[in-house]
Amino acid sequence: MKNDRNDIWILGVNSAYHEPSACIIHNGKIIGAADEERFNRLRHGKVADLKNPHWMPERSIRYCMEQAGIRVDELSHIAFSIAPELRLASNVNVDSETTSGGAGTPEGEALFHELLLQVPKRLSLLLGGDVRDSFRWVEHHLCHAASTFFVSPFRDAAILTLDGIGETTTTWMGYGSGNRMQMLNSAKYPNSLGFLWTKLSRFLGFGNYGQWKVMALAAYGDSDRYYGAFRKFIRYDDNGSLEIDGDTLQFRVESCKALERLLGQKRAAQSPIDDHHKDIAAALQQVTNEAAVAMARWLRKQTGCKNICLAGGVALNCIMNRVVLNESGFEDLFIQPASNDGGTALGGCYYIWNQLLGRERNEVMVHAYLGPEYSRDALCLISQVNVEAVQKITNLPERAAKLIAQGKIVALFQGRMEFGPRALGNRSILADPRRSDIIYLLNEKVKHREGFRPFAASVLAERTKEWFTIRFETMADRFMVLAYPVRPEKLGTIPAVTHVDGTTRIQSVDRESNPVFRRIIEEFDRITGVPLLLNTSLNESEPIVCTPADALRTCLEAGIDYLAIEGHLIDIVRCDESVYRMLEITDYSNNHLLKQPSHRQPAPADLSNGNEPVVADCTSAVDDDVSVVFMSR
Repeated sequence: MKNDRNDIWILGVNSAYHEPSACIIHNGKIIGAADEERFNRLRHGKVADLKNPHWMPERSIRYCMEQAGIRVDELSHIAFSIAPELRLASNVNVDSETTSGGAGTPEGEALFHELLLQVPKRLSLLLGGDVRDSFRWVEHHLCHAASTFFVSPFRDAAILTLDGIGETTTTWMGYGSGNRMQMLNSAKYPNSLGFLWTKLSRFLGFGNYGQWKVMALAAYGDSDRYYGAFRKFIRYDDNGSLEIDGDTLQFRVESCKALERLLGQKRAAQSPIDDHHKDIAAALQQVTNEAAVAMARWLRKQTGCKNICLAGGVALNCIMNRVVLNESGFEDLFIQPASNDGGTALGGCYYIWNQLLGRERNEVMVHAYLGPEYSRDALCLISQVNVEAVQKITNLPERAAKLIAQGKIVALFQGRMEFGPRALGNRSILADPRRSDIIYLLNEKVKHREGFRPFAASVLAERTKEWFTIRFETMADRFMVLAYPVRPEKLGTIPAVTHVDGTTRIQSVDRESNPVFRRIIEEFDRITGVPLLLNTSLNESEPIVCTPADALRTCLEAGIDYLAIEGHLIDIVRCDESVYRMLEITDYSNNHLLKQPSHRQPAPADLSNGNEPVVADCTSAVDDDVSVVFMSR
């Protein structure tokens, strides 16, 4: 990419808590963005811990720099999505109960602050040049807000961000117009819908990252049974306020004694799920819907806008999103596909470009295909698979659709990797939505997850209203972040993607964003008369695959029938033992795209005026201070 002196390159980095990620923009245009978990194969990239906020998403950063083709001295600005001084000043002695040395204690917060301050130096060492003059801390929720509004299709919009915690803010309500945002209201810790979901996930036996399981389980329950109990410790009203009793939730300790007095005994992991647990999940979803709608209605009155932008981990709750759109008075909604903490790397870039530099907006995020592509590596891998198992296909969409219609499970690996927690047709498992038995097959045999969890549908964009009850169509439908009711006359036709409550989380697929995936759906429609496919992420109890080797390995281990990859079709059953041995000895994670070429690296900067950075201890206990995450259903 040719540069001149007027070029502005901005690198955004998120890594203070979890979902470490990086993004790079050039004169306001997104060049690349990626989640570190895809490269290091660790769920959520790393443990959210007070002892590792200075841990860098090295491979995401290197990918962004390689994708841009620039040197460190060409970076104009670097944004890191937290403000250390604000966190330190606001989090001590807030809770009545804490863990010794943990979040909220003077010792824990001082350590977190001290390690955060090492970030500019560690980035300098990683990039091979002193970046401290270009480095900027950006408040966490400003990054969330910027990540959605500044890449939205709206000239003006209300903005609502919801997560566990930033520095002390948990909820940010504001207004965006042109290249400016302003805060109108906020909620502070412990008033946190994100932490409420994290705590209830633990209470229901799903751990810190089971929020998406709770959301799925909620559809099976009766919210009335525990709704009154929830309203004893969570309060919201039409004035845009949110209050949650921290003494009841005990966010920063493992104890659930106060909750147990209201909701009964907590569920032990792996124990049976009964109506008690389903009803608790349903009540949680209900109060979340109501609280979000109350805040959105307040924003509608304050701003007069017809549009709303959502961000934060809670904004991946597809049920809440639909309720907010339908019941709060707005007519359009936007959520970018990485609305969890990973998206704050994107937001940091645009906060600097638009808000601080005052540049005009010139980017609308119309797709999520911002990660690396591996066409060369795919061809190399294919050449090593036994000949009997591989076919080069001239019309791959037609062949893939025919196999799916015959009941086969087809994995699709193509193009640039998606940014965010959804597989949107480039790292996907595809199946026939008409088959009711596919739910059991995918959950039990392929994905190895709970049987109550539903699957999403990828639909031809112009056909969505034929199959789903949609009041307002939005650009966010492209990103699989809203669940809609299946139209009554279609119920029973697509059981594999219809949840027990009659809804389906959808991805609308247009002609421009992903033509190959689009053609597969069109061919399936031609064969079956159904213009949609079951689409779930290509993974098995791990992050979504990144490389061709990841994809082939997952298909082999999960028993997927076929892998469609860069114009070829691999019959997984016909792969012989040599393929397994090849994958065992080859590490494709060290792909050339993840390494900066040596001729582009300047000599390391002289950083001898400080101590050598301390390497994080990632094996320590999990800190409760994590943002909520709603992963793929």
